[in-house]
Amino acid sequence: MLPEKADRIAEMGIDTITVTVNAVDPEIQAKICSYIIWNGKKIDGIEGAKILIENQLKGIKAVADAGVIVKINSVLIPGINDRHIKEVARVTGELGANILNIIPLIPQNELADIPAPDCAMIERVRLEAGEYLEVFRHCKHCRADACGVPGKGQDIHDKLYDKRAVETFSHG
Repeated sequence: MLPEKADRIAEMGIDTITVTVNAVDPEIQAKICSYIIWNGKKIDGIEGAKILIENQLKGIKAVADAGVIVKINSVLIPGINDRHIKEVARVTGELGANILNIIPLIPQNELADIPAPDCAMIERVRLEAGEYLEVFRHCKHCRADACGVPGKGQDIHDKLYDKRAVETFSHG
């Protein structure tokens, strides 16, 4: 929905967004995400991957053109996209993305049988992608509700929410 929401994002004063892009090739994306839900319909395989990628790329361009800083997250999946993330960096960088965060796979669910990437693979992919887009190197595995300032060790959860259910900060 990013292309449809790009103007609203900029109007609201949001100055930075993160978009997860694991592939820009539908055949690779279909190995990562087996289906999408689009306009209330389940769309499988390469057809779904094409729709997802098209909307991600249009949305990245639209918000970048509106002056929003765009961080790309890519999950590094050995044997699937480890030779492709530099292409993700090239394409998204050309569209206006500002920085790339490469996140090592945590093997689970449909990808449970794929081993996590080792440090050498992570470094290789970071160097390759870094030819096209600045690579963010401060991230640790975290939950989606982590709240903080990367590199500052500051948790701002209490400023955003009424109560603390669990410790969520992991951006150290």
